[in-house]
Amino acid sequence: MTQTASIAIEAPAKINLFLHILGQREDGYHRIQSLFCLIDWCDKLHIAANRSGQITRVGDYEWPIEADLTVRAAQVLRAKAIAMGRLSNEAGCAIAIDKQIPVGAGLGGGSSDAASTLMALNGLWGLDLDAASLAQIGLSIGADIPFFIHGESALVEGIGEQMKSLAHASRWFVLAVPSVHVPTAQVYRDEQLARDTPEIRSSLLLKECQSDTWTWGHNDLQPVACRLYPAVARYVSLLKMAAQFFGIPPEAVRMSGSGGSVFCSCANRAIAEQLADALDRADPGGLHRVCESPTRHPGSVEVR
Repeated sequence: MTQTASIAIEAPAKINLFLHILGQREDGYHRIQSLFCLIDWCDKLHIAANRSGQITRVGDYEWPIEADLTVRAAQVLRAKAIAMGRLSNEAGCAIAIDKQIPVGAGLGGGSSDAASTLMALNGLWGLDLDAASLAQIGLSIGADIPFFIHGESALVEGIGEQMKSLAHASRWFVLAVPSVHVPTAQVYRDEQLARDTPEIRSSLLLKECQSDTWTWGHNDLQPVACRLYPAVARYVSLLKMAAQFFGIPPEAVRMSGSGGSVFCSCANRAIAEQLADALDRADPGGLHRVCESPTRHPGSVEVR
């Protein structure tokens, strides 16, 4: 382990181009099919290895340390590495997060932070674990974490642990985020949630992936989130109304994850920027952002 090393690593958000719920397992987890794609809306983590034997968090945050997935990820990785004989009991780290991704918005910010923590500490602590091993550790913490370790757009199945890379032509999106926190667990356990969308073969998506505007599929969680949180429903309607002036079909607008962020797929950057300007005029003070989907996870941006 490099005792004095530190690293700054980006943690990108994701959106679900579609999210189908196929059923629910006996253990309560839901079987899904979803096309996850990264977007260039990122948190930035600064992680320093030390010999304190402790995992500490630096800075003031709105959420308690007990609920911090970065701390949890570091703790689990440390315990497993010690048990494997790859790390000493003296190994520790300090984690600071420059939080940019909205919390509770269905963008996977917490899971991405945890994944970036695992990737950073794998290098800082000299563990040399492969991506599959890191993903397995991540899955024990949160279902979305393996996707961020996978690091590129993918068809995600099972409970989130099965991934198949799937490139798509749709790259530009406008996101609108209402000022509500949507708890994922509440949406998933709602009695009115549809849990019977038929499974599809990945080969059937290849044609859809050629379009520069994504319109296929749906998000099974969207009706529940819109019913529970009217602000989400309002943003869906607002974005569809604005999109129609640019010839964008309403099917290009949908919620990401369990909400409450809503996105619109756009054919190119120019249209996305025009749509975002229109949203700014229609919803002054709202959180709207043009995002691009990168080919790969940005990974570390600074090591010293």
